[in-house]
Amino acid sequence: MKILVDADACPVKEIIEKVAKQKNIEVVMYIDSSHILSSDYSKIVTISKGRDAVDLALINDSEKGDVIVTQDYGVASLALGRSAYAIGNSGLIYDNNNIDKLMFERFLGQKVRRAGRKGGKTFNPKKRTKEDDERFERNLLTILDRG
Repeated sequence: MKILVDADACPVKEIIEKVAKQKNIEVVMYIDSSHILSSDYSKIVTISKGRDAVDLALINDSEKGDVIVTQDYGVASLALGRSAYAIGNSGLIYDNNNIDKLMFERFLGQKVRRAGRKGGKTFNPKKRTKEDDERFERNLLTILDRG
């Protein structure tokens, strides 16, 4: 088991490394070439810029039982298809019971935005809270304890 992270703009990198060190689990962080990231613990994989390039590299490197950290429902769905675990930055554990609904909601939101309808406007997300970090850490530990 290893933890693979879609690390571009990931707000929980430090939490991931802290938990991984405690559990002695390998961490691989994927970024595109427009980002710079260094770590004393994690392996950093830099991918050339390109639509979904980081996502595809991460999924291609994943194996059954790995933990994928991503906010992208598509990546989470692919991870589940490879019998990996998937968790979002908010601590939401993606599973076969919720991924189809999340993907459908994403599709509807994209459709509304493309149509330019009122209500399809994207808003700034809420500021991250301490509770968000605690939920993420708790749920990451839950996944790691399953594996």
